[in-house]
Amino acid sequence: MATAESAGTGGSGGPRAGERRWTWAGLALVVGGGLALRLWGVGQGLPYAYNTDEGDHFLPHAVAMFEQGTLNPHYFENPPAFTYVVHFLLAIYYGSAQAVIHAYAHHTADVYTLARIAAAVLGAIAVWLLYLAGARLLGRAAGLLAAAIESVAFLPVFYAHLALNDAPTLAPLTLSLLGTAGVLRKGRTRDHVIAGVGLGLACATKYTGGIVIVPYAAALACRWRAGGPGAARRALTGLGAFAACALGAFVIADPYALIDYSSFHAGILRQSAQSAEGQGKLGASREGGLIYYLWSLTWGLGWVPALAALAGAVAIWWRERPLGWLLVPAPLLFLAFMGLQGRYFGRWVMPILPLLCLLAAGVALQAIALTRSRAGGRGDGETAQRRRARPGAALTAAGTALVVIALLGQGLIYSVHSGLVLSRTDTRTLTRNWMLVHIPAGSRVVVEPVSPDAWAREAPGVEGACADSTVNYRWCKWPSLYSFITPSGAIEPAGRHQLGIEDYVRTLAPALIPYYESRGYCWVVTGSTEAGRAEADPRAVPLAIAYYRALAREGEVRYRASPYSPGQGPVAFGFDWSFDYYPLAYERPGPAMTVYRLHGGRCGG
Repeated sequence: MATAESAGTGGSGGPRAGERRWTWAGLALVVGGGLALRLWGVGQGLPYAYNTDEGDHFLPHAVAMFEQGTLNPHYFENPPAFTYVVHFLLAIYYGSAQAVIHAYAHHTADVYTLARIAAAVLGAIAVWLLYLAGARLLGRAAGLLAAAIESVAFLPVFYAHLALNDAPTLAPLTLSLLGTAGVLRKGRTRDHVIAGVGLGLACATKYTGGIVIVPYAAALACRWRAGGPGAARRALTGLGAFAACALGAFVIADPYALIDYSSFHAGILRQSAQSAEGQGKLGASREGGLIYYLWSLTWGLGWVPALAALAGAVAIWWRERPLGWLLVPAPLLFLAFMGLQGRYFGRWVMPILPLLCLLAAGVALQAIALTRSRAGGRGDGETAQRRRARPGAALTAAGTALVVIALLGQGLIYSVHSGLVLSRTDTRTLTRNWMLVHIPAGSRVVVEPVSPDAWAREAPGVEGACADSTVNYRWCKWPSLYSFITPSGAIEPAGRHQLGIEDYVRTLAPALIPYYESRGYCWVVTGSTEAGRAEADPRAVPLAIAYYRALAREGEVRYRASPYSPGQGPVAFGFDWSFDYYPLAYERPGPAMTVYRLHGGRCGG
């Protein structure tokens, strides 16, 4: 494989300067195009944060710091670096704590948009940093190709639309890879410093970002083994700088990990316990984490880049063993560790995508070089005009274009489709708009937990019509996150207890329908992301299956909102494709929504 040294770093004139100019032009296209894909549809769903994690983490905690007058997030299940980024961005943009609090209450969409733009920009910065790391390891062409793969890959593009920490983590993680590349190639102290700062910030953004310590350890070992005068001393000095900078960066980005260590430790334990839960989510895939993550790579990164990364791992291991140690073990260890957890989601594989992009780009450039050599090669003094005139030049250009299209095509198609989908109105918003017109204010409604609580409220400052609540609800909501049934499916109001959103479907039974009617709850709003959980594992929740059948039989459908294109869908329930809208069947975001009108009991007439 080509290395940074073989990529050409000649003087300011001649072919090398021209190569640099074309590279920078290509990089501007890759980074700019990647940012555009990440910003396209960034306002999806607003002012409602329909993604549960987005509505519960990061931005709400960033605003809570203003309300509480402290920088202690009081929450460590996810590290707070991205929360701090959003917090300080809000402080700069709005100017004061009161202005931020007011904007969050009255202009929620603007606040979420700002946080999402921060995630998108950090995702684009990660693309640029990947080019720099790839150029140092494999040469400019491979760095540019690796950056292009990540620029259009579905998972990094989709999750840069949300104020979550997945896409932002790629920026410091790739910064660490850039430093590690320098450690392998040059071994300068500043490279150790960059690698350490990147590691500390990555861990303070998402705990699994710590995987980049594996490539660094490989690069350090290779420098040590290279020998030479003072090699061991320089390696130890670099390691000390790396460790000090990693710890320092982590503490700066997560200071309360030390100041409030007990809360930090408790948060780590809760996160570990939740990740290790054995299939606690109804409807979750059961083929095992390793298989699930390998499947996720086929669409989250793309079939061709994933297979190319596998081929690249084999090729690089035999051709340049030190570089193989840097790029290959980390993805394998990450997949093995994450595959053993009880829960798994496609976005959790994102920390190893930069490494896979580098492997895929490296083997692709090797294939292009092989095509060029078979097409006739070139002499050292051959001019560009003579190369273009060779009979094999057209074949080489066509082969290069084919390789690039194969690596980028799937990601580009699905990321563009994602932008189209996210730029359209969410089905839950369409349903709410219909309800505003057709369901009188103050009516009693049963709404499944597919939307945030604010979805059923009036705008801030507007008095609610529900006399049963002190909250400004437009409609009186049934307490969906309370259980009213016994294990046998009978109603037991006195035994009601609160439950988590993951357990909602487990507490459904046909007896609830007449119970709704007897209390005047005549409207029932369902979303396919709840019913789909039951349909994915009907043996686990037979009462829920019976409930949905009874509702379809006894309720009159007044409104439907489908996320699918005409004649397409439905997409089988899953904790990825039901929420990230990857399949081309989707036309707009959201679940399939249905509004039923009941007619029994107090709902008659």
